[in-house]
Amino acid sequence: MSAGEKRATLRLWLRLLSTSNLIEAKVRAGLRDRFGSTLPRFDLLAQLDHVPEGLTMTELSRRMMVTNGNVTGLVARLIREGLVERRVDAADRRSATVRLTGAGRRAFAAMAPVHADWIAEVFAGLDDRQRDELARLLGAVKRAFDPAAMNAMEGRNA
Repeated sequence: MSAGEKRATLRLWLRLLSTSNLIEAKVRAGLRDRFGSTLPRFDLLAQLDHVPEGLTMTELSRRMMVTNGNVTGLVARLIREGLVERRVDAADRRSATVRLTGAGRRAFAAMAPVHADWIAEVFAGLDDRQRDELARLLGAVKRAFDPAAMNAMEGRNA
């Protein structure tokens, strides 16, 4: 790759990073202002909404791409608020599953469609073909990474 091509790819990466940061800031502000919530809280509730039977703390941290310590504190706060519950495995007292309570399901159900609207607003300037092309191109970049590592980051099996 030539020096010019390297500069162009660096500019592309910076554009992608700044765009991602702008989208994240919009979502963070919306969650805070509309629901008094944070993005990590929303993300944790979303992970649990996708797996009604619940997830272990390790599974949650892997799916959210944060440390177990970060998840532990967040889960403790959500338990105090009645949004999630922690069930200890009777066979292995060291293992526990976290899942949404009814209140947690209702809270997430209120936030999810509004969150989807915010994301739709971000991409409203693109037509269907452009959104599909952007998704295809980002998918091509993503596939350049090790598939096992990507699956682990996304909480999927290889």
